Amino acid sequence: MLVSIWRYAHLALAIVSSVFLLLLSITGVILAVDAVNEKIPPYRVEHIETLNLAQSVTALRKVYPEIIAISVDHNQFVSIDAIDADGNTVKGYIDPNTGRLLGPQLNKSQFIQWVTALHRSLFLKVTGRVIIGVVSFLLFLITISGIVLIVKRQQGVRHFFAKINRDFFAQYFHVVSGRLFLIPILILALTGTYLFLVRIEILKKPNQTIEYSNKMKEDIELEVAKFSIFQNTKLVDLKTLEFPFMEGDPDEYFVLKLRDRELTINQLNGSLHKEVKYPFTALAEELSLDLHTGKTNIIWAIVLGLASLNIVFFIYTGFVITFKRTRTKIKNKYKPEEAEIVILFGTENGSTLFFANQIHKQLLADGQKSLLLGMNQYQCFPKAKHLLVFTSTYGLGTAPSNALQFEQKLNSHPQKQDVQFSVLGFGSKAYPDFCAYAREIDCLLEKQGWASRLTDLHTVNDKDVDELISWIHDWSSQATIALASAPAIYSAKVVGLTKFKVVAKSAVSATNTTFTLVLKPASKINMQSGDLLAIYPAQDQRERFYSIGYKDGMVQLVVKLFPDGFGSSFLYRLETNQTLQARVMVNPSFHFPKAANAVALIANGTGVAPFLGMISENESRTPLRLYAGFRHRNEMTAHYVDFADEQIKLGHLQQLELAFSREENPQYVMDLIRRDALYFVELLEKGGCVLLCGALRMQHDVEHTLNELLLAHVGKTIADYKESGQILTDCY
Repeated sequence: MLVSIWRYAHLALAIVSSVFLLLLSITGVILAVDAVNEKIPPYRVEHIETLNLAQSVTALRKVYPEIIAISVDHNQFVSIDAIDADGNTVKGYIDPNTGRLLGPQLNKSQFIQWVTALHRSLFLKVTGRVIIGVVSFLLFLITISGIVLIVKRQQGVRHFFAKINRDFFAQYFHVVSGRLFLIPILILALTGTYLFLVRIEILKKPNQTIEYSNKMKEDIELEVAKFSIFQNTKLVDLKTLEFPFMEGDPDEYFVLKLRDRELTINQLNGSLHKEVKYPFTALAEELSLDLHTGKTNIIWAIVLGLASLNIVFFIYTGFVITFKRTRTKIKNKYKPEEAEIVILFGTENGSTLFFANQIHKQLLADGQKSLLLGMNQYQCFPKAKHLLVFTSTYGLGTAPSNALQFEQKLNSHPQKQDVQFSVLGFGSKAYPDFCAYAREIDCLLEKQGWASRLTDLHTVNDKDVDELISWIHDWSSQATIALASAPAIYSAKVVGLTKFKVVAKSAVSATNTTFTLVLKPASKINMQSGDLLAIYPAQDQRERFYSIGYKDGMVQLVVKLFPDGFGSSFLYRLETNQTLQARVMVNPSFHFPKAANAVALIANGTGVAPFLGMISENESRTPLRLYAGFRHRNEMTAHYVDFADEQIKLGHLQQLELAFSREENPQYVMDLIRRDALYFVELLEKGGCVLLCGALRMQHDVEHTLNELLLAHVGKTIADYKESGQILTDCY
């Protein structure tokens, strides 16, 4: 709960201040570059640290008969305002050893002045300064909350700089660069807040302390070179030295302004006439300004520029992280009292929720009473038969934020009936605490009297979809509930959409509700038969997937039209030459196995689509058989027969076997497999492959049939051939 509070505080502060922080960061980068550029001109004199004021004033008076003032800026450039021997006004940077003019004084460009005003007050004067001050303080709070989150993530201060688990770039960059620029950003925030408080006089400067010294006898005169104050004052400590208006007039004084005080000095003998000590607030203001602008040190200016630039990226990556955590929308059709399959997820960045939601949606589509909840939402589920736990591990082996209360709730709410459980952990083997929390949950559930294990603990390293598929196969076989095994379904990566043109489309009829659609991509795309085409009928995040048959640059889809079908109705409404936006999802686990010595293709209904492309492209003439099941004989199945006859003549296909479940002497694909049992057993034993595409129920029935045949003939199970990559599936 504490982590959640800090995370929400961190996010809320960022949202409130993001626009202003973005503005301040961009202008801050520009001003940091300007601070670096200021130091490029060669106006700084070597060994200036060794010069004292007496030496410089003496040398300068030999060159300039009348001097109004000399100054040393934050770059240690010495400037003069004087009149030379010819009566000309001289204003510029000089060599304090010789008085030689080095160059004109640098003035800020109008652009930099504009940026500075925007950075300080948004052109809103006092109101703008208040806004900037508040935003600076919010940045301080954001930084503090960020520190707390990192400490919580790393399980203590001593692990603050330990290795970060890289879930995705935005998350990794946000944490790593946050640690790297922690101090500079904290200094920027604190100094910005302090400058605001001083300049609107919330921190009022106290009255200046004035001290009078005893005067020396006015008839005693000393040369400037012998003034003890000038001798003891380094030139680099000088801000400004104002010269007397009338030389020789005892009522005219040198005014020496240093970093911490201002001295009024008798011009005749160098005695101290008056001393004004600056208050602490003024010194702190000067220090804050130096630290905030980086004007005194080129390295610090560069660091501040990088820190400001990183704030821009912090804003971007922070919102990317938030989007990833919230983009997966959970839709539950059943209440906790009704659910038979309960899926609990523990996640920090949302990726675990994505995988859990993909399983949840399939179960709902299959008619299962599935419920998806965060682990903290655990309670009694009176009708639950299965409990699935998908969880990541936070920091160094502890629970993610939405699972912190799970153990307490697990002990408080024992289930009243037997429930089969399965735990799936997500993490990275690059860290010693790989899936530590998932292992802990697995042990906790095993100790519950009402819980019985359905599968062993499975772990997924670095979101490896193949390892997820391994759990899917295991759980599906144990629960006898089919789940899609196409890895592309579980890929969260979204690529850009491509425009496709409709080249041809067949029509449905009273006896045939299936149609084909041929599409041509607007640009060349690397794809193969077996890949998936994702379409977006409502131009929102809802997508539908169709297996691709690919031949000669064309995509062929075989689609069953449902009257209210979200995807099928959209595709059927398309006319020739119309276009649609879609994306190809590479599905390498269902590409044609080129190394196989023989292949059997098994499909039902629209699952035949990728096989049409694979057969057409079988230029190597690998021995192929196609087994396909349909309900009725119709014009579409007649088309498949004609296609097969042509491909057999070309040597691309050996034979076609069809089964019809609603005709006389009804048959299913499983009946054809049992009839050709020896063919399938020998095919697999000799290294051949079997590819399945179609309905999940068909996949389950076919795998069950093959398993029976293999056990009977060679004493092996289908799992042996799946592990060797000889049985490939793409079912929905």
